[in-house]
Amino acid sequence: MARALQLAARGTYTTSPNPRVGCILVDVNQQIIAEGWHKKAGFGHGEVNALADCLNRKHSPKGATAYVTLEPCSHQGRTGACADALIQAGIARVVYAMVDPNPLVAGNGLKKLQAAGIITDGPLLEDEAKALNPGFIKRMQTGLPRIFAKTASSLDGRTAMQSGESQWITGPAARADVQKLRARSCAIITGVGTVLHDDPSMTVREQSLLIADGENTQLRQPLRVIVDSQLQTPLSAKILQEPGQALLVYAHSDTAKINAFADAGLETLHLPNDDGKVDLNALIQELGRRQINEVMVEAGAHLLGAFIQAELLDELYLYMATTLLGTDARGLATLQWTKMHQQLRFDLSDIRKVGDDIRLQLTPKYDRSEN
Repeated sequence: MARALQLAARGTYTTSPNPRVGCILVDVNQQIIAEGWHKKAGFGHGEVNALADCLNRKHSPKGATAYVTLEPCSHQGRTGACADALIQAGIARVVYAMVDPNPLVAGNGLKKLQAAGIITDGPLLEDEAKALNPGFIKRMQTGLPRIFAKTASSLDGRTAMQSGESQWITGPAARADVQKLRARSCAIITGVGTVLHDDPSMTVREQSLLIADGENTQLRQPLRVIVDSQLQTPLSAKILQEPGQALLVYAHSDTAKINAFADAGLETLHLPNDDGKVDLNALIQELGRRQINEVMVEAGAHLLGAFIQAELLDELYLYMATTLLGTDARGLATLQWTKMHQQLRFDLSDIRKVGDDIRLQLTPKYDRSEN
């Protein structure tokens, strides 16, 4: 199963909105006779690719055991049901890492295999399998994508000088690591303040992330979402010019500006809340409706603070540089808290050195009980 998990991870940047799935076939002597993984949405799933690899290697899958990181699907989607393919191939046993959270499957794949006389065992290495697809699992269970934020700060928790100058706090290794976070995301959310101050592209540019397997020859660009309550984003902004799709979400209507964006082929979405700002909850629901699994928030202090206060953030990646920016520099997140009991604590799930910087992987604990 560990090998199947390694194979599944090869689809990290390409399978969305589908899950990352790996599969191996072993013979009666427990020798691997085939491998496969889901490479891209609309193409064969891990089990189907493993069966094809088995035939290419001149082996017979009959009587073999399949190790698969996710319960084989039982329904017809863009491709056929994997449970049916395993049955037709004469597989004798299926070992699965976790049950599929998709309500269309959710145990039905296992039942179909069992009805055909195939032995099923599992779950096996379930936690590792869940770690492969946190966004897909959350969306299947709640209808909402997984939301994580990336930010960079100094040791004194500052993200930019008072003037707004912020390039660069962290080093090239940390910035390359951020490319991996962007590449695995289905959407990136930023605010109009970041667009106006930094004019970022918010694209994935690291070609080394691709697997040279003949199908993954082009990086998937996440949907770029700009939260812009008053439609201040200029049409010349880089974030609107790059390959891929952009979505401008606003609160205050301006017919002339909306028409200008439409004439430029850009999508806009009106999602106001009662305070005259963009309704972030409604935005996240809309992204879930669009089958988006993972959303990366890469924004300034105001929008990051809004996501935290709305309790929408599932995880925070903080890149901390070993430097000090001073008292007047800008803080990490704008949070209107005045009492100690309002503080938000985090669980530290991972810490590592990235180049000359430190990366903290943090999970917010939203129960703000008084201490």
